[in-house]
Amino acid sequence: MARILVTEKIADPGLERLRAAGHEVDVREGLTPEQLLDAVRGAHALIIRSATDVTADVLAAGVGMIVVGRAGIGLDNVDVEAATRHGVMVVNAPQSNVISAAEHTMALILSQARNVPQANAALKAGRWERSKWEGVELTEKTLGIIGLGRIGKLVAQRSLAFGMRLIAYDPFVSAERARQLSVELVDLDTLMAQSDFITVHVAKTPQTVGLINAERLAKAKPTLRVINVARGGIVDEAALADAIRSGQIAGAALDVFANEPTTESPLFALDSVVVTPHLGASTSEAQDKAGATIAEQVLLALAGEFVPFAVNIDASEASETIRPFVPLAEHLGALFASLSENLPTTIEIEFQGEIGGYDNKIALLSALKGMLGQISDEPVSFVNATNMARDRGVEIKGISNTVAKDFVNVVTVRGGGHSLAGTLVGLGAEPRLVMVDDHKIDMPPAQHMLVVRNDDRPGMIGLVGTTLGAAGVNIDDMDVGRSVEGIPAIMVIASPIAVPIEVQDLLRARDGIVSVYAIDLK
Repeated sequence: MARILVTEKIADPGLERLRAAGHEVDVREGLTPEQLLDAVRGAHALIIRSATDVTADVLAAGVGMIVVGRAGIGLDNVDVEAATRHGVMVVNAPQSNVISAAEHTMALILSQARNVPQANAALKAGRWERSKWEGVELTEKTLGIIGLGRIGKLVAQRSLAFGMRLIAYDPFVSAERARQLSVELVDLDTLMAQSDFITVHVAKTPQTVGLINAERLAKAKPTLRVINVARGGIVDEAALADAIRSGQIAGAALDVFANEPTTESPLFALDSVVVTPHLGASTSEAQDKAGATIAEQVLLALAGEFVPFAVNIDASEASETIRPFVPLAEHLGALFASLSENLPTTIEIEFQGEIGGYDNKIALLSALKGMLGQISDEPVSFVNATNMARDRGVEIKGISNTVAKDFVNVVTVRGGGHSLAGTLVGLGAEPRLVMVDDHKIDMPPAQHMLVVRNDDRPGMIGLVGTTLGAAGVNIDDMDVGRSVEGIPAIMVIASPIAVPIEVQDLLRARDGIVSVYAIDLK
């Protein structure tokens, strides 16, 4: 059972899913930074939203923490770099609020076009100001979309229904893909110069902070209205207020601000500005999706499985074809490390057969995690495995090959004179060792194994079996490989217990025994 600290409001179904999995869910909302440092001690997972700052100090205090889950998209309140150093996985729920954010963007565009909030406030205050709040139509107006990602695409699709002309700035989207969305790609200066409305849908990074500044606003048409439902700080609020106040542009609608929560901004005093308090994801549907998604991601992380929405591991997918081979790769990695005693400086991990045609990064990381977990006293995760290998001077080479000789799929680990290969067999996808040190074998991997190299002559199997039996060591499973091209024959033996060192030494002293390697997994 793991302790999961939750510091902000998460939908009840998500919390219940965590409890149903047998974990302790510790809900403590409204913690001060000092209280958070104390509460995080002993927590295996931390679930937050946007109000909790997960700093390097918080991560250092959370010794043993496995995962930080952000129930939403943005991660500017999480020190991802520090989390990676500590081996803590950071996950989010990137698809939970995309529809809500896109719809809120459309609501703000329409509010700007037709002055709905201002007219509503005036009428409720007893003023009939029909002529004052004359608006504009969206039809044939140009909408500039900054960032054509998930939300930007949804906004584009919805804006087409209003008859708008769409242009976009996104250096990571091809012109062909943009054309499929009926969007014309342009540079940022052109977008500013041509747009009647612009909407921002990019992540907050050092490169995007202040992206919409005084210099760029100076290039805009006086009809421009700026919409931001992404992250505060991407639009320079002071520069925006100056541009609206001077009549340089027509107005703005913002859902996010550089500092949140806030009740003060130069924009709040301007009649042509519409503001909302970060409501982009504030729908019951988005909250339910975020809670369910982050619960699923945290449970996967705690179980040591592939987490599709982890932001700080070097693997972006695990297809249904690859997923069953992830635990096999980890087991092979652990066996290889135990067999090798010391990791060689270069290790090759090859994926052969059907799996060779897929992205195998997560399986490669899993093999590396298994290796390092066998030899390191530090916790090893998908997050820190690559850095730990680099610190030890170990180079990992991933190889993909769509051709396999004897099996549909094979994972092979090789380096330092040792090699192991495994596959999955049968309807139950049971793991099998199919090669040890270039000898073909066929047996299930086990926690305790002996790899015995011996002369290829009669009586050797009996000699080894008798020696182990006399020492009280039972044999659970066994397979042999004959000598090949000058390489001694091999016996691979699985036992229910670790074979004592003195028994291994006794075997080594027997005539005809070339070497004995013990594999004992943690």
